[in-house]
Amino acid sequence: MLSQRLQQKLQQKLSPQQILLMKLLQVPTVALDQRIKQELEENPLLEDLSENRESDNSSDNDDEYENDFSDDNSRDTTDFDFNDYLDEDDVDSYKLKANNKSADEERKEIPYASEASFQEILTDQLLMLGLDEKQHNIGLTLIGNLDDSGYLMRDIKAMVDDLAFSQNLETTNKEIIEVLEIIQELDPPGVGARSLQECLLLQLQRIEDQTQTVQLAYKIIYTQFERFSKKHYTKIIERLNITEEQLKAAIDEILKLNPKPGSSIGGTSKLNQYVVPDFIITNNNGIVELSLNNRNTPELRVNQDYAELLQGYAVSKQKTEQQKDAVMFIKQKIDSARWFIDAIKQRQNTLFLTMNAIMNYQREYFIDGDVSKLKPMKLQDVANIVELDISTISRVANSKYAETHFGTFLLRDFFSKSMTNDAGEGVSTTEIKSILKECIDNEDKTSPLNDDELTEILAKKGFKIARRTIAKYREGMDIRVARLRKEIT
Repeated sequence: MLSQRLQQKLQQKLSPQQILLMKLLQVPTVALDQRIKQELEENPLLEDLSENRESDNSSDNDDEYENDFSDDNSRDTTDFDFNDYLDEDDVDSYKLKANNKSADEERKEIPYASEASFQEILTDQLLMLGLDEKQHNIGLTLIGNLDDSGYLMRDIKAMVDDLAFSQNLETTNKEIIEVLEIIQELDPPGVGARSLQECLLLQLQRIEDQTQTVQLAYKIIYTQFERFSKKHYTKIIERLNITEEQLKAAIDEILKLNPKPGSSIGGTSKLNQYVVPDFIITNNNGIVELSLNNRNTPELRVNQDYAELLQGYAVSKQKTEQQKDAVMFIKQKIDSARWFIDAIKQRQNTLFLTMNAIMNYQREYFIDGDVSKLKPMKLQDVANIVELDISTISRVANSKYAETHFGTFLLRDFFSKSMTNDAGEGVSTTEIKSILKECIDNEDKTSPLNDDELTEILAKKGFKIARRTIAKYREGMDIRVARLRKEIT
């Protein structure tokens, strides 16, 4: 049975401008340039002022415009005030706090890595092998399926199906494996392996001087890989009937190998990428100063050339439907450009306010980099200082870097929980992790410290922490258990 009734609901929705700001806050400086280029390509009314500075200075030196767009987006194109759109010049002000250096001061440019990926390097090598068209296409597919470490983790049968559907190329498992074996002969050695064991074996096979030690290393990896990975050295010695010295020599040979051959070359490796900091913190005789890295933030404004189109439409007595559509398009793009410029301004301001709050909260730490001076700090602490939502602080802290005189760090490294020592003082978990790492770095590698022993050491230093917490911290720092840290001397 149909019925009518009144219902009142309270809903909270984000405006398109707020959504845009939230997305830009998550973008680190190194990716902001690409995001701005994308917007410049999609919106013809948005222009990069820095690209046309010379021409602008010669022709528009005396022209100044106010950034005072109307917020009413629902007006008809025949009624809106053209003055709101004709006398515009969105000269950006979002660099005022970010670039607080004069033109005469030395500016240190941050280097960028510009390298070919290892997939591209492998593709170039593949072209020189003179394979037939079918083998070449299979080879390109195999190379494209390698992960950043150089491994092929896809199932061969699945690749047979992919080639059939995507390229209409009928192949067999045997044909793909034959081409894979060809790729495994390319440089760097070990690339194209389907497991760590196969990767190490491929590299040992490529060693020109096949000494007894190299052959023993190959035998260990081929027949005793599981025991080797778990460091059950005594069982390996018994099974292969070798001496401890022979085992140590073979292990030394294995340690020379690269478990991630794809990371040794090319721009896809994280090891080969430069970290571009979003913030730069300097210590000027005990005074900590903050600035934003504006390398990838050009000066943006609304393109004034389109103002002539609006001017012609404003004075025109006869307005065609085509003209109305064009003006509506320009109006929408002007609004879109203004929203983007405003979002960039708000992004810069939010980043600066948040990092400034973090810097002031951890001022003693930023002066000399002593991790023991790093105070316990949560996202909520910073959110309370800057009076922003905790989700906003989380977006700022995610994937952002700060450059200091003692290193470059992720913002999330400055956040830590609080623990109480024997003296009743609040201590950052970061400091505890630092002490834990120092204990492990200085341990006897022939008899590494287990989690129980580490718990006792920290207890003697005044930190009463449960063993499971020690294990959690150790795993969080990517440190293996004692048995896997054991070495033969």
